[in-house]
Amino acid sequence: MTITEASPEARPAGRRRVVWTVLLWLSLMPAAVWFLGRTFGWEAGLWVQFLAFTPYVAVWTLIPLIVSLFARRWAAAAVAALIAFGFAMAVAPRLTADADRGPSAGVELQVMTANLLFSGAEPSEIVRLVRENDVDVLAVQEFTPRGETALRDAGLEKLLPYRQLAPEFGASGSGLYSRHPFADQAARRNDGGFQQAHATVRVPGAATVFVESVHPLAPAHPNMVSGWSADLRDQSPADGGIPRILLGDFNATLDHRPLRDLIATGYRDAADVVGKGGIGTWGPYDGDPIPPVTIDHVLADKRIGVRDVAVHDIKDSDHRAVIAWLTVPAA
Repeated sequence: MTITEASPEARPAGRRRVVWTVLLWLSLMPAAVWFLGRTFGWEAGLWVQFLAFTPYVAVWTLIPLIVSLFARRWAAAAVAALIAFGFAMAVAPRLTADADRGPSAGVELQVMTANLLFSGAEPSEIVRLVRENDVDVLAVQEFTPRGETALRDAGLEKLLPYRQLAPEFGASGSGLYSRHPFADQAARRNDGGFQQAHATVRVPGAATVFVESVHPLAPAHPNMVSGWSADLRDQSPADGGIPRILLGDFNATLDHRPLRDLIATGYRDAADVVGKGGIGTWGPYDGDPIPPVTIDHVLADKRIGVRDVAVHDIKDSDHRAVIAWLTVPAA
């Protein structure tokens, strides 16, 4: 009987293969857990903040897939491909324009949202964007008495003379400015403590449209997550009645289940519809080392068409302005 032993050179090579295989499988676990958590809406603690960076994780999932293929670890490659495919199905739609953008016939309406960072944003920038883009309705968040005065002095009320304003010191103030008159108007304080100005706008030649400046509590700390989720659940659903537009700083991305549930009541995310849902609106814009994420949105009732969306920097704000060109139903 002949006994053959592995050569000394073969044993280290075998161990390296085992180590590589184990590392590949371990690299797949975080992405798999992330995908399942995002899909089934598990939202607790700091995880809610991490979810905002899902598009970056989607790109990262390609790395273990490529490594698995080159290493010929076919089982790991198959699992990596499934994970990457799942992330692609979650993220890719916001990067490609939808065939259905809603009704194209009706009356054009331009809307804009801007978080003013405690009203420290440069007021002339806001007025310039309103003027250059023929904005009809402007929603502002983190709107203070100082900000109200600064925007008035910059000439905003000459362009948008109708207004529902609820300025407050700090981050809780809210406002709506409009080119067109209001049928009714008010402001409500959400459970998170933030004002949300809202109004029914009389658009010439069109049916009236309900517009609200949205600003739920931010999930900045684990003990704030329940309030954040409650504020998002408490937003007006698109369940009939007059057409609705919700716009503002939602403190949520399309990877957060409460925002997806709100959209599912009958809204479209305007940026998502035109393939611009991956453009960041918050993060590094005031110098913080944070990758861009998309937490400012324009949600339009499905009875409202979406023509285009643009995102603009605002000097001295940590958010970017979002402008949407919409088509509302004719009267």
